[in-house]
Amino acid sequence: MTPDQLLQGLLHGTAPLQRRAMAKAITLLESTRLDHRALADELLTALLPHTGKSFRLGISGVPGVGKSTFIEALGLYLIGQGHRVAVLAVDPSSTVSGGSILGDKTRMEHLSVHADAYIRPSPSSGTLGGVAEKTREAMLVCEAAGYDVVIVETVGVGQSETAVANMTDMFCLLQLPNAGDDLQAIKKGVMEIADLVVINKADIDANAATRAEAQITSALRLLGLHGNPDHAHFDEKLWHPKVVKISALLGQGVDAFWEAVTEFRTLQTANGKFALRREKQALAWMWERIEAGLRQSFRAQAQVKELLPKLSEQVSQGYVAASTAARQLLGAYRDL
Repeated sequence: MTPDQLLQGLLHGTAPLQRRAMAKAITLLESTRLDHRALADELLTALLPHTGKSFRLGISGVPGVGKSTFIEALGLYLIGQGHRVAVLAVDPSSTVSGGSILGDKTRMEHLSVHADAYIRPSPSSGTLGGVAEKTREAMLVCEAAGYDVVIVETVGVGQSETAVANMTDMFCLLQLPNAGDDLQAIKKGVMEIADLVVINKADIDANAATRAEAQITSALRLLGLHGNPDHAHFDEKLWHPKVVKISALLGQGVDAFWEAVTEFRTLQTANGKFALRREKQALAWMWERIEAGLRQSFRAQAQVKELLPKLSEQVSQGYVAASTAARQLLGAYRDL
């Protein structure tokens, strides 16, 4: 299908045709073939006027916290409220084989067959930060197709993998009861940029969930006082991160979660932070693509390709320092 055919399928196609167009469009955007890149750029340019109207929600958390179960419960709740929900689930790629199971969709058996939901698993393909390289582009496809809530589910992340916060309107961090102490809660990284912290599996141990809620609430208040200026605790015009307890398996607390999300969106729209966040994300996306293009151009440059095997061998054998080899390769690249 041509970019124009894909666009028409996204905007005006019947349900089966639209789903097919979405799948083909995202596959085209994820392709690394040079001819596909040109078509993908053409498609993105055509898509842009039809994007930007959805709410982008990032969901992150450690492996086993119940992200997929929570997203299914949330997705079904939102569909019941009249929304159309798209889920972009990122699965880790093997560092050994390069493959990816792409199994998150199997945990959303009810949501995945719903007419008002679209779920797309994608491999991380070595991209750091818990997301895939083309997650931003995939979000635009979902928005153009009319999905008004786009959820990005990351791979199971650690404290420093925060890329999803830089491409969504709201970043939600899922935590487990009994998953750490007060010191763990105030460590810098993923906690200080979370807009909303969700304690999942609260039904397993209600007392532990209550303790976790108190610890994290205290930590968020401290981080607001001395950390992220966007969450400054003394400024009533800004959003102050909250903690909610839920049981995704039992469907408990999902309504309270969405109430907090709605409150966040209303406040951030009123104070101008919502639009400003998207502007910063667009510029960050541009620089990310520039850096990726420069890496690709560097490896493809003739003199670099000629020097690289020899210098790689010398570095691996310990004859040349890695920093010295890097400077030589960069010098060869700059000389042309």
